[in-house]
Amino acid sequence: MSSVKKIVLAYSGGLDTSIIIPWLKENYDDPEIIAVAGNVGQADELEGLEEKALKTGASKLIVADLVDEMVDDVIIPSMKAGAKYETYLLGTAFARPVIAKSLCEIALAEGADAICHGCTGKGNDQVRFELTIKHFAPGMKIIAPWREWSIKSRDEEIDFAEAHHVPLKITRETNYSKDKNLWHLSHEGLDLEDPANEPNYDKPGFLEMGVSPTQAPDVPTYVTLTFERGVPVAINGERKKASDIIADLNVYGGQNGIGIIDIVENRLVGMKDRGVYETPGGTILYKAHELLEMICVDKDTLHEKEKLAVDFADLVYNGKWYSPLREALSAFVDKTQEYVTGTVRVKLYKGNIIPAGMTSPYSLYSENLATFDESDYNQKDAEGFINLWGLPTKVQALRAQGKLQ
Repeated sequence: MSSVKKIVLAYSGGLDTSIIIPWLKENYDDPEIIAVAGNVGQADELEGLEEKALKTGASKLIVADLVDEMVDDVIIPSMKAGAKYETYLLGTAFARPVIAKSLCEIALAEGADAICHGCTGKGNDQVRFELTIKHFAPGMKIIAPWREWSIKSRDEEIDFAEAHHVPLKITRETNYSKDKNLWHLSHEGLDLEDPANEPNYDKPGFLEMGVSPTQAPDVPTYVTLTFERGVPVAINGERKKASDIIADLNVYGGQNGIGIIDIVENRLVGMKDRGVYETPGGTILYKAHELLEMICVDKDTLHEKEKLAVDFADLVYNGKWYSPLREALSAFVDKTQEYVTGTVRVKLYKGNIIPAGMTSPYSLYSENLATFDESDYNQKDAEGFINLWGLPTKVQALRAQGKLQ
């Protein structure tokens, strides 16, 4: 431990990383600690972070602006893929690759001996951080205090913080484990650890990105999104970069109780874990993109893409963003998005996203073919098609009846 002279710490200012600085000072022979906060859209959580980091022993705080990199390089490619992990829209997993990549860049530039993170030994994030570090800095030492120290619980963490005069924004009663970025907010721990407990959505301060559907307005909100080759480029007719579109959608979705899920998911390490996730804007964006694909992508491609979306989501969830397979799947997805250009209108109402129309210059939908009125479609053509399509079924039936000649 004494050989480690300089450590780059992934620093959020939350409970875990707040006490890690004094713990590292005590247990690694007083190394220099450079705190690095990745700005991934967590807004007010960055306030007062520098003062706190310096006061608890860091030599400096570096804030890396990663919002657009996260959105453009990770979120949008995953959204185009339709990647969902067991209905979870991968909010925490989206941020980890760009944060860990930034940690590596800073650690190498600063001549650090090690990178430290505050992930527990039970979670997925330790894998996401460390696989990225192995990709960008394969020789770097990794320090994970939760796998080393004697602290066993969040209550004991608070005890440590109080003993070392580390200021905290939480209390023992509000001690949920949370992770926030532009895309989402997760809630875990306390009463949520028992799946039998209903989350108290209406309790003031529990939901942060919006309201519960029961508290949403009685009047719906209409939102229009425009896509070009699968990428969102405008909201309500105004062209904006993708991160700003997501920020606007968070407001509309939050006001209307959109994107709240309660899930028991299968963690990478093997256990099941219960969490509540808020993803207001992302849920709208995924749905609008899905609606546009319905009219722009052919059946075979769409169905194959839906199957591969599960594999894509597994790679993101399991920390393999920087992998050859993910890159190959993204190349496939980009090809499928060649004609996913158009406009989608949705109605937001009390937690629901209701389709309200979609148009595209590349639509495969033909009203002339689909209409119940007179059209160019020759219905008699179906007879020969069904006879050929059903021929194997007919032959098997004749065999079973002993009538096959």
